[in-house]
Amino acid sequence: MSEALFCIENLRVAYPQRSGEAPSWAVDDVSFTLQRGEKMGLVGESGCGKSTIGRAVMRLLPGSSRVEGRVTFQGQSVFDLTPNQLRKFRGEAIALIFQDPMTRLDPLMTIGKHCIETLQAHSPELSAPQAKEKALATLAKVNIPASRWNQYPHEFSGGMRQRVAIALALLLNPKLIVADEPTTSLDVTVSAQILKELTRLCSEENMGLLLISHDLAMVAEYCDRIGVMYHGKMVEMGTTESVFRQPQHEYTRSLLKAALHIQAVDEIGSGESVETRLIASLQSGEEKQLPKINQKSPILSVTDLKQYYTIEPNFIERLFNRQSETIKAVDGINLDLYPGEILGLVGESGCGKSTLSRTILQLIRPTSGKVEFLGQDLTKLSPQEIRSSRRQIQMVFQDPHACLNPAMTVGQSIADPLFIHNLADSVKAKEQVLWMLEKVGLTPPEVYYERYPSDLSGGQQQRVAIARALITHPKLLICDEPVSMLDASVQSQVLDLMLQLKEEFELTYLFITHDLWLARFLCDRIAVMNGGKIVELGDTKKIFASPQHPYTKTLLDAAPLLARA
Repeated sequence: MSEALFCIENLRVAYPQRSGEAPSWAVDDVSFTLQRGEKMGLVGESGCGKSTIGRAVMRLLPGSSRVEGRVTFQGQSVFDLTPNQLRKFRGEAIALIFQDPMTRLDPLMTIGKHCIETLQAHSPELSAPQAKEKALATLAKVNIPASRWNQYPHEFSGGMRQRVAIALALLLNPKLIVADEPTTSLDVTVSAQILKELTRLCSEENMGLLLISHDLAMVAEYCDRIGVMYHGKMVEMGTTESVFRQPQHEYTRSLLKAALHIQAVDEIGSGESVETRLIASLQSGEEKQLPKINQKSPILSVTDLKQYYTIEPNFIERLFNRQSETIKAVDGINLDLYPGEILGLVGESGCGKSTLSRTILQLIRPTSGKVEFLGQDLTKLSPQEIRSSRRQIQMVFQDPHACLNPAMTVGQSIADPLFIHNLADSVKAKEQVLWMLEKVGLTPPEVYYERYPSDLSGGQQQRVAIARALITHPKLLICDEPVSMLDASVQSQVLDLMLQLKEEFELTYLFITHDLWLARFLCDRIAVMNGGKIVELGDTKKIFASPQHPYTKTLLDAAPLLARA
């Protein structure tokens, strides 16, 4: 039998502890082997140790972490590599794709500079034109056009930044890719294209793939083998088919039950959680009880909204009479949102979904058009008036880190909007924050009030973000991929919470997501965006049953479903 590409033996990892404390093992006695050309999925809830394995393999753990066991790549011990060997090992032998692309991208460097620097560091024999040619070809594989070469990371959407990070990992043709939630912020079409490209490379280049993900449908579709982690241990390992058909461990069974993409269950009872009701709605196609929108005035009305950006040529390009390029991020959007409804906004990364939400909030001023909220045109308000209006419109971001200050306690973060809008003094603010913490399920609230974001899991952080958004009692909540970074079991908890809070606080949601099955369950209506335009808008059931636009059909065809035999 040929030598394994990659092997982990009895790996244990503990993050730095205070002196005298017993180690708390984030990874506890994990062993597995990966062969050349094999695609393995690693699944489990947030905090189970999946990402820690990826960082241990690349030797990216904090310096004082405690590591036991053995990791070998093509028979050579990874932990024994010298600094020079390690530099070549990272990128050329194993490439790591991070969940958050901003940990990989320098905000002061253009996308082109990122690519050239990577190639020059590892392939100095390449000339500048050769390096650029190879970089452009790799970027094209992940749908980044050559026209974006001189742009900076902040000029890209989250999904497009992730595509750049994936391109950087592919540049050096590594023998193994460790992909840590590589498609979390990507839409289904781009996810499918990238994973097909990765799996094609595995076959053609005999490259290994370790896919760390909470998306069970994606792992089922693209991986040969699956490992299930729970509390730092590998509780189940086997071929993907056998694990999904006949899960042996109780946790694996619970994870499958909670997965939002499961197609079939045996019984649907009353009082079931979100994931079960989602399955039921997928099976039966039941008509959702839509708000009677034709009898109400819209709470939000967007009219011919445009958000254009201009890419100016650099000095060299101007010498060759290169003209400026206009990017139409939002191009003539007309949209009404009615009280009490959940309107889903779906589309590929870079199509303008997040730009639209930020333009509605007036975080960026539109090029033209109107945004009317409760009958008031927000585009004509002064900065002070806009700030005041945001009490009634709040946003929940994809990454809770985007709105939680790591230096502030949970209590301070949630209370902050009350002080910004002069809604309470410190005593009343604390009372309201404790009440809100209980509402979002963080109990006992007095304990969570004093904690910092770093002390919380991803799901708990998102609950804090929701509490912060609701503390001013808004009428409209704009949710930008609020559960895409959470594993299946935590997703269902947060979604249950959002539905419960919607009824209690009489909320209206604009729900931005790339998860079409989630949109089908949660949303009353769906708007499909492509190229800055809304190409289809209508009742959720009708769009899924009979999509009219070719792009909508493409999205539905690409969406992975976890089929159970």
